[in-house]
Amino acid sequence: MFKLLKTDGAARLGELKTAHGTVQTPFFMTIGTVGAIKGLLPEEVGALGGQVILSNTYHLHLRPGEDVVQKAGGLHKFMHWNGPILTDSGGYQVFSLSKMRKLTDEGVEFRSHLNGEKIFLTPEKAIEIQMKLGSDIMMVLDECPPYPAEKRYVEQSLELTTRWAERCKQYFVYARRNMINHVPTQKSQKLFGIVQGGMHPDLRERSARELVEIGFDGYALGGLSVGEPNEMMYQVLQSAVPILPQDKPRYLMGVGTPQDILEAIERGVDMFDCVLPTRNARHGSLFTSKGVVRIKNEQFKEDFTPLDPNCDCYTCKHFTKAYLRHLFIAGEILSQRLNTLHNVAFYLKLMKESREAIQAGRFAEFKKELLTNLV
Repeated sequence: MFKLLKTDGAARLGELKTAHGTVQTPFFMTIGTVGAIKGLLPEEVGALGGQVILSNTYHLHLRPGEDVVQKAGGLHKFMHWNGPILTDSGGYQVFSLSKMRKLTDEGVEFRSHLNGEKIFLTPEKAIEIQMKLGSDIMMVLDECPPYPAEKRYVEQSLELTTRWAERCKQYFVYARRNMINHVPTQKSQKLFGIVQGGMHPDLRERSARELVEIGFDGYALGGLSVGEPNEMMYQVLQSAVPILPQDKPRYLMGVGTPQDILEAIERGVDMFDCVLPTRNARHGSLFTSKGVVRIKNEQFKEDFTPLDPNCDCYTCKHFTKAYLRHLFIAGEILSQRLNTLHNVAFYLKLMKESREAIQAGRFAEFKKELLTNLV
């Protein structure tokens, strides 16, 4: 499934094989929470170099429902995306909807944010939903503790996550062996475990070792970028990542800024996702090779230069900062489209150049040069 091709320090170049194609690592997943990338067509993401899209189990379960998606031929066919899809388990909603949930050892009871309906999500149900969606990579159900939190609470949360991970694995093996969800690609679906443990290196190491003992197709690091200082996140990565198997992909969930991604690659992480490129684009915050541009600012009113002269995306090749500012101020839908296209292009180019730097054995130099320009 995963082949490590080259290392440059701890940074890794690899290939991840899925039922819907082989992708190059490290890579960034564009967010398509409900089976759609806000503002872009799937073909546009692919043309920009996007390899994998991330969708969310909780939201797709609420609407249109996994049975509807399965009847449509699976999520790939439903949303017209030919590449791999990773689905989160709904675990993040255990965290983000903490005021609307009831947590037990059996699972988590939600109140739907749409209509208040009760939903009970167990580890087994999370895997069943993802199998029916037909995603290539599925995530175990976990609990993400908040920051800050008492260490005893974090330890109890870790223990719950480990128990849930074991149940997810058991159901995954059982369902795949017996083909009970009737998914054509079920035999090739992969399951990732999620390392938790808050900001405590000893708990992170414990979580990683317990998950490796259970055995998964890949390993994610969750519960980061939840308000902690950047240096604390980097310390957590430094302690947990080396414990994970060299021959399995490592995924840092929900992170993050270009700087965070480069720091994580340098520490041996292979996979990333974050809402920043698409969400920030809709709010007029644009990533460029010279730093963040807040396009609504008055200084761009008569700036007839490209957004980023080092970018060859459609937005940068055809439009000026003055025009992009005009669209944003006017509230035009095209503003969201062009801004999103550029931000996604920036992130995907960052990953491509990171892979090239690792291949050339100059990742540390590449990182230093890029961060000097971004600050």
